[in-house]
Amino acid sequence: MGNMILRNVIEDDLPIFFKHQQDSEANQMAAFTSKNPNDWDSFTEHWNKILANKDIVKQTIIVENTVVGHVSHFEQFGEPEISYWIGKEYWGKGIATNALREFLKQVAIRPLYARAAKDNAGSLKVLKRCGFRITGEDGGYANARGKEVEEFVLTLN
Repeated sequence: MGNMILRNVIEDDLPIFFKHQQDSEANQMAAFTSKNPNDWDSFTEHWNKILANKDIVKQTIIVENTVVGHVSHFEQFGEPEISYWIGKEYWGKGIATNALREFLKQVAIRPLYARAAKDNAGSLKVLKRCGFRITGEDGGYANARGKEVEEFVLTLN
């Protein structure tokens, strides 16, 4: 894919993010998702809290004038973390890796943490390419799978 840019998330991005979230394969892969990926009201309530929180850095990933996903930095469990979501139709094109590398230039906090289900090979590959290393393990109930799922905790120093 061609030119990629990051810009602040705007409300007009939300319907595209919602469409990405509704993909069942993407939900299975991410594991730790919303209870009901088809609930627009819960989705917008969640995102409105994110948009209103000035402590969360949230960027929309745009490739060739098309919104393809988002990446964010926030605090979770008392630690600085990152997260990202790319629409399934854009997987395997290097977009997530390129977007995360660019995002990490803007977020200078180190150490920085990320989490991925142990079987989410694609996300683990992206994180490792961007310098994250597996430093721990955790787990929890994963809505998308309806069961407890083990995850890796990764750190960027």
